[in-house]
Amino acid sequence: MTKEQLIALGLTEEQAEKVVAGFGPMIPISRFNEVNDAKKQLETDISARDSQLEELKKTAGASEELKAQIQTLQDENKTAKEQYETDLKDLKLTNAIKLAFNGKVHDEDLAASQIDRTKLVIDGDKVVGLDDQVTGLKEAKAFLFKSEEEQQLGFKIGGDGQGNAVPNNPFSKEHWNLTEQGRLYKDNPELYKSLMAQAGK
Repeated sequence: MTKEQLIALGLTEEQAEKVVAGFGPMIPISRFNEVNDAKKQLETDISARDSQLEELKKTAGASEELKAQIQTLQDENKTAKEQYETDLKDLKLTNAIKLAFNGKVHDEDLAASQIDRTKLVIDGDKVVGLDDQVTGLKEAKAFLFKSEEEQQLGFKIGGDGQGNAVPNNPFSKEHWNLTEQGRLYKDNPELYKSLMAQAGK
């Protein structure tokens, strides 16, 4: 959950900041369980198949052809396990990168493409090197990142500086949004008045 989602649930801004600072953005439990269950099942399947092959190999006797077939199956098991571990690592990195950019960038896929995965190391539940790359990216390509106001509002603050409407202005006819209007009124009265004026209200 983001700070904004926690505030929407009734927490104060200070309480929400403490939760995010303590736990960081959280992966939905359903997604975590899905990945975790798939991992456990695959590990169980591979282990069971390896055990069966070992037992078969012991009882195969002198049949070189059967031993060769068993060896082939064991090699395929090893390849499948290595591919699974590679896919799992890629999934962990993808989730960690998405969480690092959660609500903070204009284009999550574009920002994620700037991260060098070869320099990231998975250490338990942590991804070492990710924070440094995100910080460096924010300094080198600040245009990818939303301002704090944009992160709070959930839409891009922009325009050409000549009074043109802001994209996704919650007061505009096309993007009318009472929830965002209420949040603006509470969190940023000045911006609330500005956006309302831009929309001609």
